[in-house]
Amino acid sequence: MKAKFLLILFIIFISVDLSTAAEDPIPGPRNCFWSIGPASADPYLNLAYPDANVFYWAAVFTIPNDAELTIEGNYPHSRYMSFISYDEQGRPIESLADYLINSESVNPFISGNKRYENERDYKVTVLNEAPKEKRKVGVIVNIDSENKLHAPGYGNGQQAIVYRIYLPDSEKEPDGGVQLPTPVLTLSNGNQFRGDSACNLLNSSQQLTVSLGALGIPPGQYRKLITQKDKPETWPAYNPPKWFIQLDRQSLIGMYTGEIDPNAPRSGGGFYPNPDNHYIRTIVNRKHGKVLIIRGKAPVVPKTIEGNELMTSGELRYWSVCSNQSFVNTRVNDCLYDEEIPLASDGTYTIAVSREEDRPRNAIKECGFGWLPMAKDGDGMFDEDVTIVQFRHMLAEKSFKHSIQSVLLQKELENTMGDYMPKSRYLMTNQVEIIFPCLLSNNE
Repeated sequence: MKAKFLLILFIIFISVDLSTAAEDPIPGPRNCFWSIGPASADPYLNLAYPDANVFYWAAVFTIPNDAELTIEGNYPHSRYMSFISYDEQGRPIESLADYLINSESVNPFISGNKRYENERDYKVTVLNEAPKEKRKVGVIVNIDSENKLHAPGYGNGQQAIVYRIYLPDSEKEPDGGVQLPTPVLTLSNGNQFRGDSACNLLNSSQQLTVSLGALGIPPGQYRKLITQKDKPETWPAYNPPKWFIQLDRQSLIGMYTGEIDPNAPRSGGGFYPNPDNHYIRTIVNRKHGKVLIIRGKAPVVPKTIEGNELMTSGELRYWSVCSNQSFVNTRVNDCLYDEEIPLASDGTYTIAVSREEDRPRNAIKECGFGWLPMAKDGDGMFDEDVTIVQFRHMLAEKSFKHSIQSVLLQKELENTMGDYMPKSRYLMTNQVEIIFPCLLSNNE
């Protein structure tokens, strides 16, 4: 009887153990090709400063000699999608944005087209070679991409691309209401393989080969940057905050050393950036004040989150503001996307950034505020008071001259952005509550 009881316990233990082992610890869809992801805010893969309203998947593979790789999929129900190739340093090689992908179906990302057509299929060819011409990014241009993405191999022949979906329509996240794209491999003899069989030939289960510098600044280096001799305790956070455009890696470090080349070239940056986005950022330290208030004019964007029937044009395709941790862990706390940020009658926004316990009582949407959290552990490494705030502008229209894309040099930032330039200042919680009175209807 005792032996039978122990056997039952053993079976229960094994069953629990196996069920636990079979449970996927990271949520979200994946397949044999798009095996890394989705990246977004917690609880997804939170790395390389993802936008909290966006989902990314990465594929690493090697195209066999004399074979052709195509990716077949359906346009997602979202604001934006793209395929972007990268090198081992996490630097973008080429972007194939949604509006450049032609098909017999209606492309729902082109202004004036219907967004909910039933036929949504497309096909993209991935080439194991470097592009001969650099495709323009960050602005909407009239070019023929031929539905090709150049993804040259590096190291031992590894290739890497990232599939992005920005702002899936309501109740359609993370994949935009469609299946992840399918790899199709055609060999020189005409034999064709799809899905799992293509993944085997592409060796898509191989480990990503990447420089650690592509994923963040090493902790030791970061420690030295924030504890420099003769620098204030709050370094490198300025009061009022100072905003920086995305420059090369040397100038990124210059935010800490103070040595920024005024003629440094604008860059897509590191940490696997989306070259269709351009960024500005500031380093915040709550020792200057527990609440950071940011105000500015909002660019016009298409409305899509509620499943709008038609795609419309705007000054930008998308914009957001995010609260991040440090360049060590490249983790996002949270983001606000354009449609969810309340606007005043003149098109301006007001956003408060603070810890939850310091949040002003009027920092709510009903009072005209957007709000972003600071993490309790600050930069996630050494300083619990540090946060990085970042704006991103995506795919500007040529006619919009105040986008981040239009800023070529750091010294031109404020003049170029004009009213769209974020103005920021530190306040205390009670100061915010009295400076920005909130008259809700139930107080009339």
